[in-house]
Amino acid sequence: MTELVPTTCMRCAVGCGHVQQAVDRGYGLESVRGDAAHPVSNGLACQRGISESADPDGEWLTRPLVRRDGELVATTWETALERAAEGLDTALEGGRDRVAVLGSGQQTNEAAYALGKLARGGIGTRYYDANTTLCMASAVTAYYDAFGSDAPPPTYDDVPEAETHLVWGANPAAAHPVLFRWINQSADAEDSELLVVDPIDSETAEVADHRVPLEPGGDLALARAVLARIVETDRVDEAFVADATTGFDQLREELPDPARAAERAGVSMADVDRLAAALENRTLVYWGMGINQSVNGTDAAGALIDLCLATGNLRPGSGPFSLTGQANSMGTRVCSSKGTWPGQRSFDDPAARELVAETWGVPPSRLPTDPGPGPVGIVDAIDEEVDAVYAVATNPVAGMPDATNVRERLDDAFLVVQDAFRSETVEHADVVLPAATWGESEGTTTNMERTVSRVRAATETPSGVRTDLELIGALADRLAPGLFDDPPEPEPVFDELAAMTEGTPADLSGLSYDRLEAELAVRWPAPEPDAAGGYRYYEERTDASGDEAETWSFPTPSGRARFSDGQAEPLPEPTDDDYPFTLTTARRPDAYNTGVRTREDDPPTARVSPATAVAVADDLEQGTDGRYGRVVSRRASITVRLEADESIPDGVIWLPIHHPAVNDLTLPAVDPRSREPNFKQCAVRLAPPRDPELEAVVEASA
Repeated sequence: MTELVPTTCMRCAVGCGHVQQAVDRGYGLESVRGDAAHPVSNGLACQRGISESADPDGEWLTRPLVRRDGELVATTWETALERAAEGLDTALEGGRDRVAVLGSGQQTNEAAYALGKLARGGIGTRYYDANTTLCMASAVTAYYDAFGSDAPPPTYDDVPEAETHLVWGANPAAAHPVLFRWINQSADAEDSELLVVDPIDSETAEVADHRVPLEPGGDLALARAVLARIVETDRVDEAFVADATTGFDQLREELPDPARAAERAGVSMADVDRLAAALENRTLVYWGMGINQSVNGTDAAGALIDLCLATGNLRPGSGPFSLTGQANSMGTRVCSSKGTWPGQRSFDDPAARELVAETWGVPPSRLPTDPGPGPVGIVDAIDEEVDAVYAVATNPVAGMPDATNVRERLDDAFLVVQDAFRSETVEHADVVLPAATWGESEGTTTNMERTVSRVRAATETPSGVRTDLELIGALADRLAPGLFDDPPEPEPVFDELAAMTEGTPADLSGLSYDRLEAELAVRWPAPEPDAAGGYRYYEERTDASGDEAETWSFPTPSGRARFSDGQAEPLPEPTDDDYPFTLTTARRPDAYNTGVRTREDDPPTARVSPATAVAVADDLEQGTDGRYGRVVSRRASITVRLEADESIPDGVIWLPIHHPAVNDLTLPAVDPRSREPNFKQCAVRLAPPRDPELEAVVEASA
């Protein structure tokens, strides 16, 4: 029998420990289960993470492919790598920004760091980003605004200490089952409660003590209504605000009338009062894509942080806690040089550029001076400024908004795709590099509460598959010789990236593989070999008189947390007579990101309220398993199966993010600061499956 190999689940960002066992003969995993020794999850694991590790759906890539005569055909590794390097190098003849690189929150820290090193230091492109921007960029920007650094102050240790669990625009029961178990257990305690703010009566809302059913896109207006009500009813923690923050007086003057803001959000004043009162207790405010994926995403996330600051909920057992979707989104943000240099060093800091250039052995002039325009901006630049794209562990053809435009743009570029599965993006590639996936790779990952733990391989890879790190190194050898001293190996790469974070807010310099082997998981900041992070920015100490005193320290110029000043802007595509419904997208409990590990061949299921289903029934077609129609936006139309669901409000159509057709419909408008797309609201209508008008829409958008 093969040995049991401990690792970390790469399904979502909870960071559960797994134990995996390879098959006795051949290639693959025999079994996966929770690891009782892992300090993050103590043996807990969701079935979805286990099944998607051990036995995923989807078509595995097992041979390198190149496009010949319009078809992808199998080839040798040498041919594939030479063809990839040749196409990228040809583009670079026009300038370093002629090549774009797209990374992923599904890579290890080591692979993400190496990809950023190649993109920023080897190639020197500003057109580099990761799909984490599509889900977490607004929260990241809001954290920087408020605290001067990224990542939430609380940790999982604070969950059982909270008295109010306020889940806003998120559905952890579906997206983060193990974390939700902890939240639900804490909320079940005496004098504790779970409140949910969501237009949809989600799986999380079903077990909540109360749900606030706001209008889609009404989050910022509601958060401002609650804060205004807190001010009106003298619930502000004035001592904390005076001691630890700046900007509240200006924000107080600009707050709207609570009733008017509540009306704009589509909620009652009773709900506003319920939320304002709940924040008097120790409150953890969790939020997810319902907040972030909006043109108001940064301001809405900032407004939730403001609620915590105004009520003093920035102590253990409370605080703002964004819920990360992808397994290593946090590591990508810290390590990959996507939005900052490693360790959250700013692109605007000349000393940081000098350090990065010296460490990488490249001239500072090669490094870009800004992080770039984000994924949507990168796609828009193809054919004008970008000629070639290198996409790693990401599926932009299915995962980005206005996906028809994404397909067309990528077809105009030389496209290298590196992935484990045959995704929609693979079908548009000129070169395909098959990469190892979970259970086949070595490295580390960082979960949403800043904890770093090992990822280990339990099985060998087939001869036609290589790890992300190997492939990045192989292309670097061809595009930027000498960037890596040797073929990159996980442990030396980790040591390099950890050293680069020394002295930063995201300090990993006290971490090593030996330490992670001994302790299994360590939370940053970890500046020394015996140090580990806890609740951030807060310290309780004994003063000279022997009394307990609280101190706060933030990496901002003033040393204080900063209130935001964002006000709600109109949504970019409101409903009208032609497009009377609001489309929103969200996760299903049993599906994976864009569906690569949980393939759906049937049309996606569109959930609507019973009243909506009745109103449109005559326009749809009855099939053997339900009614079928098409959801039509200003960009495309897709076939759907309609399902009446009482959890969906009237006027809203719910579609899963996981089906590759859904983002044909969505809107490419982005938050002006975070560059995160407005996935959650766009105007649509329902139409019959074979309406001639629909065929014209399809032809126009093809």
